[in-house]
Amino acid sequence: MNPVVGLDISKGESQVQAFLDKGKPYRKSFKVSHTIEGLSYLVTFLEDVKKESGKKPSIILEATGHYQTPVVHYLEERGYLLIIINPLISYKARGSSLRKVKTDAVDAYLLCELFYKEELEPYKKRGVQLLNLRNLTRQHENITGVTIQTKLQFQAVLEQVFPEYKGVFGDLYSVVSLLTLSEFPSSEDIIKASEETITDKIHELCKSRSIRWAKESAIKLKAAATRNPFEKTIYQSHILSLGMYINMILQYKEHLSKLESEIDASLKKLKNIILSNLSLVSEKKSLQRLFQKLER
Repeated sequence: MNPVVGLDISKGESQVQAFLDKGKPYRKSFKVSHTIEGLSYLVTFLEDVKKESGKKPSIILEATGHYQTPVVHYLEERGYLLIIINPLISYKARGSSLRKVKTDAVDAYLLCELFYKEELEPYKKRGVQLLNLRNLTRQHENITGVTIQTKLQFQAVLEQVFPEYKGVFGDLYSVVSLLTLSEFPSSEDIIKASEETITDKIHELCKSRSIRWAKESAIKLKAAATRNPFEKTIYQSHILSLGMYINMILQYKEHLSKLESEIDASLKKLKNIILSNLSLVSEKKSLQRLFQKLER
């Protein structure tokens, strides 16, 4: 016999249908929840299929993004062969089937029938390091997108409070620039403060640079405040928003820095794993050159 179990996966639960062999469905279709209790019951059922057929069943399911993750992980850990198919394949099979009604039970049944009709390759478990790297890069991409939007909102407020601030520091979004603006958010604050006070504050915020550099930055800041068309801040809400966006950007910068460190570390581990699994010296050398280029 060639047993198979079809899982129609949805959010938080799966519809289950088993076949002992082609054209031989086993028991009625049923649902299990994606909890320890539900998945444990599924494994018990799989063991029943194994006893009945004399062979451990294959598991077939559609790719459903993160909904399938707990099921795949749980069954992989227990040594079951998984076949994860593209939804387009099952959609075409459903279109050619006499069972036109779409229900979870019918879909699980069709997945089993598809197993016997098509030559399907088993799911290959991707390395933990590779999946970890993918998750890290996705997080980095998401936070980068949010950071860009926050910077645009920050600039819109800055234009209404202190447009001449741009250019005081080489990088408007450097830590010292944002923290200085947080301390002196309007031209009024800068004009009231002495050059010495501003110099000391800038040097305190960026101890890696000289006191001379801090003084030059303070002079630039004073000049920018003098040129600023907004002599007084009309809306206090702008100052509040400016401080809020500064804090958000600084937090995002910190998160991105941590993610970049994790990505670098994950890449090094992955590189070592790949190189250690290569037997040919020529392959190792060519991949080493590739990794060197990527690291530049």
